[in-house]
Amino acid sequence: MEITQNAALVVVDVQKGFDESEFWGPRNNPAADENIAALIAAWQHTDRPVVFVRHDSSTPGSPLRTGSEGNDFKEYVQARRGKGAGPELLVTKSVNSAFYGTPELDSWLKAAGVTQFVLVGIQTNMCVETTARMGGNLGYDVLVALDATHTFDLTGPNGWHLTADELARASAVSLHGGGFARVVTTGELVAAVRS
Repeated sequence: MEITQNAALVVVDVQKGFDESEFWGPRNNPAADENIAALIAAWQHTDRPVVFVRHDSSTPGSPLRTGSEGNDFKEYVQARRGKGAGPELLVTKSVNSAFYGTPELDSWLKAAGVTQFVLVGIQTNMCVETTARMGGNLGYDVLVALDATHTFDLTGPNGWHLTADELARASAVSLHGGGFARVVTTGELVAAVRS
């Protein structure tokens, strides 16, 4: 796997509010936070660009609502902000895609000559997947570190219920099989940027 020298790491919605299990329900992949932290460190160590994305919810009662403690980045993410020598951007959004945020992600990536980016964060099947699909549509080479994401169980129409693991697998199959992104592992990415 080849990772370009200016490939961006896009860290999606790694916020304290997602730790409120009473609100979200069962989650998958307890190793996600450790893997996200490892990738941020690897990107900063190699002076590559890092984009931190924060979801500013306008929904009353949301753990991610603006002004609440849950809106803040998790401690390990906040501690890494500003620590790399490479370019860094903070994008705030109130919808699923990081491409519909402020400042405008697509313009920033294009201005920096970035053609490849790696996605990590929360939730696999929501904001990570939506950002990956849009990135693929916009012509970027998108990689999703599936083991550096997590999501929650969800019930949809007709009482259909999928576990967080089932949703993550469905996202991986749709993104990779559908040609929107390549699904990879944290280990593969860390090895590629350090080689």
